[in-house]
Amino acid sequence: MNSADVRDWDAGDRRLYPPETAPTQVPRRPVETAGSSARSGAERLPVAGLASATDHFREGLVLCDGDRVVRYVSAVAARLLPGVRAGEILATSGIAELDAAGIAEFAHRGRRLRIRRVALDGEHVAWYVEDVTDAVDRADALLAERSRSGFLAAASQQLGNPLHIDRAARAVVRLAVPVLGDTAVVVLAARAGRHQWWRAVGAGGRPVVTGGEIDVADLPPGVAAALDGAEPHEADWLVEQLSDAGWLPDGGLTRLCARAVPLPGSGPPTGALMVARSVDRPFEAADLDVLRGFAARAGAAANAALLYREQAEIAETLQSSLLPATPAPSSGVQWGTAYRPSQATLRIGGDFYGTHSLPDGSSLFFLGDVSGKGVEAAVFTGALRQGLQALRRVETDPQRLLRLLNDSVLETVRAANQGRFATIVLGLAQPDRDGGLRLTLAGGGHLPPLLLRADGTVQAVSLGGMLIGVVPDPHIGATTVHLAPGESCVLYSDGVTEARGGRHGDEEYGPERLARALHGCAGMPAPALAERVEQLTCDWLAGGEHDDIAVLTLRAVPPGGGSRHLHVVPDPEPEENTAP
Repeated sequence: MNSADVRDWDAGDRRLYPPETAPTQVPRRPVETAGSSARSGAERLPVAGLASATDHFREGLVLCDGDRVVRYVSAVAARLLPGVRAGEILATSGIAELDAAGIAEFAHRGRRLRIRRVALDGEHVAWYVEDVTDAVDRADALLAERSRSGFLAAASQQLGNPLHIDRAARAVVRLAVPVLGDTAVVVLAARAGRHQWWRAVGAGGRPVVTGGEIDVADLPPGVAAALDGAEPHEADWLVEQLSDAGWLPDGGLTRLCARAVPLPGSGPPTGALMVARSVDRPFEAADLDVLRGFAARAGAAANAALLYREQAEIAETLQSSLLPATPAPSSGVQWGTAYRPSQATLRIGGDFYGTHSLPDGSSLFFLGDVSGKGVEAAVFTGALRQGLQALRRVETDPQRLLRLLNDSVLETVRAANQGRFATIVLGLAQPDRDGGLRLTLAGGGHLPPLLLRADGTVQAVSLGGMLIGVVPDPHIGATTVHLAPGESCVLYSDGVTEARGGRHGDEEYGPERLARALHGCAGMPAPALAERVEQLTCDWLAGGEHDDIAVLTLRAVPPGGGSRHLHVVPDPEPEENTAP
């Protein structure tokens, strides 16, 4: 035997073997001389000294001659392949893999063996056998861990998006099947005495997801324990409980096992996750670790969705209380309104308007704009509206009422250390006997109202005045105008005149363009007039960003009269910078 027979293999672990596993060999037969005429059988294989050379091999070594007779079995080979014995024909060992060419891997006596066949000089053959059980187990464990890590990473990515609790819960049960189990159920913490639940059942393809509600009193004890933070399992009759609740497929309950884990939240668990699968796939320690890791991610997603729902409900309640109210019917006045906040996610903004009917038959009306945008501006808007609601009960003169409002706002913003202010137009509409309206207007730094006369002309009412909420005792502009029957007054915010659009998208709409667009619109009903102003502004914006837009229109109509017919409106005069 030469060095080529054992190249590329490392030394073994130098362990000593008991006598029964010591390397064995067949005594060498006499070597025939070169002139011998009878060279029967294969060439004689030299085996002297192999034991000392192979005792340190990691692999076992089996040598055969040309007649397939085993001539040598090392100690490691004898331990791994006890059926192979020196002096016997290899085929009698009963190990079919020894006939394979090249490299083969097979299970033998509970171990995983890898065998390599090497042809030596002449017809002699050597087999190197190695126990790779531990290496294969480590590789399988590594692959399984990578698979589990990949599943959890994918779950984190897919559960990071849904902010709606229904979508989040559906995603949880859909991801859990079939990786974690054949059936998955999520039950959320109780709300108003009922639990919401979602279930996914594997049906050979995409899991089928269903959902519903269950009363607190009907909740299975194991699920209730999971909602309290425990982890019930088979010992708690969980399979039977889930079946009684109608969450498991009919039949075959004795062939199922189930586990339940809580879905962690910012405080108590947000819910519980139950998974059930065949007893042929029992829940091992690694499976439970993956289940808990998935539950942690699912709990974070569900908790975020629940918090978002709570915030959305709070925002919905606040927005409903802060939204401008529809003007109440007033004698001799027809109202029209239009409103569009700058942020599509909010229904409220920094613009506000409103009307109040007074006992003497007159009406207070106002339109204003607060500094800033979004939620903070909306809250300040609500404070102004509530202030006007309270103060109009002690004062109805527009000029004096604005002074009272200024004192109230100034006190509020100074107490909160805020730099908030507002512009506003406040008016008092008093019906005349001829069917017209007498308007007493007061201004606090707002844009001038527009009067639409019966002859089609548009007249701006300059009020001036100072901002509300900046200095004590501000100058408040005031004037009185008269509207004949059919004439209108338009109040608007700077979201209309400062809207940027046109051919290049950066030109302001402006008060002059607005006045020209309203030329001849005096005969329009007040609601249609307000809608026209908003539509003209949106057409000019052409889908671009904009500030809050608010429009309040009032038209003088005889008591009990006034047509709702939308009169034909002449197109505004063409100009080169108008939006196409």
